[in-house]
Amino acid sequence: MKTAQRISNLMGLGGERGGPPPQYAALADGLIITDTHAEAWLTLSSANTDLMSVADRDAQLDQADQALGRVLAGHDCHLRVLWSPLRADDYLHEAAGLFSAGDWEAWAQMRVRRLEQIGMDTRHLLLGVRLADRTGPVRQAGARAVRGALGTGAPPVSRRELAGLSGQMRTLVRRLEVSPWRAEPAPVEALAWLVAREQHRTAPLPAPRDGAITGAQIATLTRGRIEPFPDHLRIVGADGTTTAWSAVLTMPSFPAALDTPGGGEWLRSLSEITYVPPAGDDDEAGTRPVPVSPEASVRFRVLPKRDALRKVDKARKSAKEQRRSASKQSAGDPGRDIEATEAEMADLKVAISRDGVDLVDDHPRIVVTSTESLEDLRARVDAVVAHYAGADIEVVTGEDEQRELWCEMQPGDRVRVPDVGHTRDVTALSASWFWGGARVGDTDGPIVGFLTGSTPGVVRLDVTAGSDAGDATTTAFLGRSGRGKSTAVAMCCLDAAFRGAFALILDFKGDLGGVVDAAATYGLPARLVQTTSKFAGSADLFTLLEGHEAAQVEVPAQLTIAAPPHLRARGAETPITRAVNAVIRGGGTPATWRVVEYLRTMDDALGRETGEALYELAQTGLGAPFMGRPADGSPLLSPEPGVWVVQMPGLSLPDAATHMDQWNPLQRLSVALMHSMLAYGVTTAGRRDLRGLRKVLAVPEVHVLTATRQGAAFLSYIARVGRALGTALLLDSQDAVALAHIVGVVEQLRTVVGFQLTTEEEQNALCGLLGLPANGHTRAMIQAIGRLPSGAVRHGHSITRDAQWDAATVQWDIPSAELLAMLDTSPKASADTTDQTDHTAHENVADETVVTA
Repeated sequence: MKTAQRISNLMGLGGERGGPPPQYAALADGLIITDTHAEAWLTLSSANTDLMSVADRDAQLDQADQALGRVLAGHDCHLRVLWSPLRADDYLHEAAGLFSAGDWEAWAQMRVRRLEQIGMDTRHLLLGVRLADRTGPVRQAGARAVRGALGTGAPPVSRRELAGLSGQMRTLVRRLEVSPWRAEPAPVEALAWLVAREQHRTAPLPAPRDGAITGAQIATLTRGRIEPFPDHLRIVGADGTTTAWSAVLTMPSFPAALDTPGGGEWLRSLSEITYVPPAGDDDEAGTRPVPVSPEASVRFRVLPKRDALRKVDKARKSAKEQRRSASKQSAGDPGRDIEATEAEMADLKVAISRDGVDLVDDHPRIVVTSTESLEDLRARVDAVVAHYAGADIEVVTGEDEQRELWCEMQPGDRVRVPDVGHTRDVTALSASWFWGGARVGDTDGPIVGFLTGSTPGVVRLDVTAGSDAGDATTTAFLGRSGRGKSTAVAMCCLDAAFRGAFALILDFKGDLGGVVDAAATYGLPARLVQTTSKFAGSADLFTLLEGHEAAQVEVPAQLTIAAPPHLRARGAETPITRAVNAVIRGGGTPATWRVVEYLRTMDDALGRETGEALYELAQTGLGAPFMGRPADGSPLLSPEPGVWVVQMPGLSLPDAATHMDQWNPLQRLSVALMHSMLAYGVTTAGRRDLRGLRKVLAVPEVHVLTATRQGAAFLSYIARVGRALGTALLLDSQDAVALAHIVGVVEQLRTVVGFQLTTEEEQNALCGLLGLPANGHTRAMIQAIGRLPSGAVRHGHSITRDAQWDAATVQWDIPSAELLAMLDTSPKASADTTDQTDHTAHENVADETVVTA
């Protein structure tokens, strides 16, 4: 480039590269209007492609090709892939609408501090489409435009013009909302941010007036100074200091073919580019890579078929002329490249005519920014260049054209450097998967972790939301022991309790006592009940069930299960039923221990013998909770908002194939105690007076229940009626195969969280529950999900499938080290928590509401 031309370009003069930046006239929902033309601006949704099957990927790619070739053909378009820091404080504002119980402000603030520590970026996808030129009316009313820009006169865009453009924009949205991008009009606030963000100013954005930003408000968005240099731009703040350094990179060449998945996904992979920041004056050189977060600006135009045929035929004729000219030379060899080009253009012309292949002219730019230093910017640029070099894509800094390239990437501008562009099949653009990446979880609700796939982001899960949405209400946590299932269940129960839910945890393993500590620390009602004589009567069905009619049926069934088989064979059920009826009619407060005492004093010998047998069994740790005599003020379960943990580590439930007469005493008591908890769960879920109360029933180590006929039937019932009764069911199991065979549960799964499993049978079952193909690739992924590259266990790492059947890799996150210590389920931690909670419970026996740690 000649020196004069370089100076001309640097000053913004001459040719397509010249001219000032765009002059904005108005912003409105879905619209950016400049002095020369109007553009529709749409927000695009990300798709979850990391774990998508090959068939689903092909289907989405075909839909994207059709949207480009049918809807956007002939339009000048501008695609932006942007990043913004996650504003952790926003979660604190959301929390006021999410949580209502306990010290929810402290609970939410803990998560905010964790988000600030992570410093995660958020990706934004925006698409601009030129709608109409408006050079005539504005140029004829130049004085009016100046007054409007100063805010002293009528706005340069009339209401009539704005309404007409809005109608065109919404027509375009309707055609693109069914595409894989699920386009929506970009809010005017988002467009104001889009225009102003390049200035790196901290001034607040103007509020729209009557739904639009015009006049003097527009001026505040572009008030800044950009200083171009040969290989970068410096953004200067109001005080004259440099606030940021940016470089715009071009992509002069791509290989003839690119693979997808792989290097062909050149826009999706932006989030994967990392670098090691250079050491500062007082810092040691870092070794941990951090994200570069480069942004993309791609201007493109899908050619109508007639224009595409004309362009291809022109290229074919040019190659033909070169071939003929070369053949007349002394060498007589036209060269293989020329012959190949001629043949390829001829084939492409046929493909466009017969197969509907579409062509696109695109001008990709990569924008790299640093707020640290120029040295840091250059380190980021080097990382971007190296990343794309691995895919054989050439990326270079736009030397001496930084100003033109910076103007070009502004919304409302145009292509200024046309010689760094490409004409190719639209699949080359759609297969970049600019909308691809990772996405999973609810759209709102508590934050439970973050994505670990190809795009960053937080993951939200509200286990109580299924009923409100008219959807299923069951969530399954599946995987090996020690991978974080129970801790994830505990966090979901705590989040639900802060939402005002009644959360009951049936703790078969006895290691979730720390949930009570955590709940009490943050002001939630909490209670721990254990299968020991200290908690005699805590699972008495007369107390747990609503009304005496339900207990009149359930208590005889429970005591008959606990009675020795030789007494059942002699008809012990009859005196048990008679005793229950007598206790109910006798006045006072009915209780199961009173039934046992009544049996011991009956005239009937079988009744007395049955009573004596049950009395002795009531002295054991498994018998005392449901038929033992309680001490004064013993804490009981009550359906109130809070967290209630029932620990039953000594249960020994028989499998479904073992006949009742073959059960040993331990199994009989285990089944009888479980009968209390299942009956309580069913009754509480169905109580009419509790229909407005959010309810969560969590069953860690659910394989203990799935092995029994009664347990499997209970799970199926709660899962099927959960939506109608407002009850969420959380299941934690190491046995994915057994759970997959309970049809009533599988049909009602809203969310599945899969941790590491190692056997092929279990992995295949988990694949089915996650909606992923049961092949070697998926099984290998499940095998590796719980390990770090070093081989150490990676706790809390999972594959999660949400209500929309999207699946992605997720890291469950505990917001603080103190909370993690409370929820620790290791044997030592469980023993310490149990001893501490037992001691506190007896010190507070007079308090019937809260047991604190």
